[in-house]
Amino acid sequence: MEAPYILHMLGPLKHVSPFDVNMALDAGFNTVVPYTSVELADVRGLTQDAIFSRGPKGAKRTGLFIGGKDAVIALDMLGAARKAMFPPFQISVFADPAGSFTTAAAMVAKVERALKAQTRGGLRDSAVAVFGATGVVGFAAGMIAAAEGAKVNLIGYDGPARVQALAKVAKERFDVDVGSSDGSTDALKVEAIKSADVILSAGRAGVQILSSQQLSQAANMKVAADVNAVPPAGIEGLGAQDDGVPLKSGVGIGALAIGAMKYKVQSGLFRKMIETDKPLFLDFRDAFALARELVG
Repeated sequence: MEAPYILHMLGPLKHVSPFDVNMALDAGFNTVVPYTSVELADVRGLTQDAIFSRGPKGAKRTGLFIGGKDAVIALDMLGAARKAMFPPFQISVFADPAGSFTTAAAMVAKVERALKAQTRGGLRDSAVAVFGATGVVGFAAGMIAAAEGAKVNLIGYDGPARVQALAKVAKERFDVDVGSSDGSTDALKVEAIKSADVILSAGRAGVQILSSQQLSQAANMKVAADVNAVPPAGIEGLGAQDDGVPLKSGVGIGALAIGAMKYKVQSGLFRKMIETDKPLFLDFRDAFALARELVG
């Protein structure tokens, strides 16, 4: 009898996400075991307990998932798990805090496709305004777009300090240069989007970030995308299921259109963990590579 596929889910919060548990089981893991309130210092010991208990053959049927709600902490945990292993005791690790890496990857991949359909160009040199940039989805989307050569501007809702700090993290951690802007008033929001080719809305659920009147002042806009599926939409007039629907300027991509692709990406990465013959260490870059492949 073959050993079951076991996924150990580590997270710094009080709970792991039921969404992630369901996704992992539906993708093919036989058992999912949650570990909550995990600190970075705990990761080494938990990882080695997971790899040593099943031997090299069983290690191939064992995986780690890193959750939480902080991109940098999740990546640090992924790094700590990787450093705790050595051949032949190695297992795959997948970081997707709050589902943000796969959501951001799906969002940017669909935006890229829409840009190519309009201009035959892509993300490179496109001006990308990211609302909700202090959240994990917005920050991850900004990092993906910047890595592809976009001119990314992180926009904060509560003043400039936090987005300025995140721009510094982007440079130090991911070696990308991004801008930052205060979007705490309607006038500042309009100023932030005036020259944007792409607007990404990744704010809190049920909060409208841009009105249709504000959006109309983004004269250069080619694509607007919103991940908020809870009414009202983050961008007024953008339907949740819109997928390349024409707006006054450019096209719109709604939350459910992005969510359908996010589902495929997260499920696909879980399946890669099961099917691989060698350990994988998956983060937002791998999520974007798969999303790009899936959107065509």
